[in-house]
Amino acid sequence: MKDNRPVNLDIGTMRLPITAWASISHRISGVVLFVASIGMLWALDTSLSSAEGFTRLGELLASLPAKAALWVVGTALIYHSLAGIKHLVMDFGIGESMEGGILGSRLVIAGAVVLSVLLGVSLW
Repeated sequence: MKDNRPVNLDIGTMRLPITAWASISHRISGVVLFVASIGMLWALDTSLSSAEGFTRLGELLASLPAKAALWVVGTALIYHSLAGIKHLVMDFGIGESMEGGILGSRLVIAGAVVLSVLLGVSLW
């Protein structure tokens, strides 16, 4: 049977709803956190190895590139946590409709932006 439905393979022309963007961002933040866990474990090991290691790590984390990396990881953690809380709320049956999903996505994105700015202010 021949299927005559149109096929759009150009993802750049697709208009995704905010719920899709929130879901994709949640997955990306999870990957960022997974990859960053390697650096976080190294930092923990270095800080606990000796007093010199702790001091050296403190000096390293005071640099601008390290603060930028901390901000990226912190932002990923903030977003991933807020989106996870949204999913837990939805597991209780709250906001399962399309309107609820849109509102929840907007709240997560807005909350993540506000908290990320506050994180940036506290780092610098």
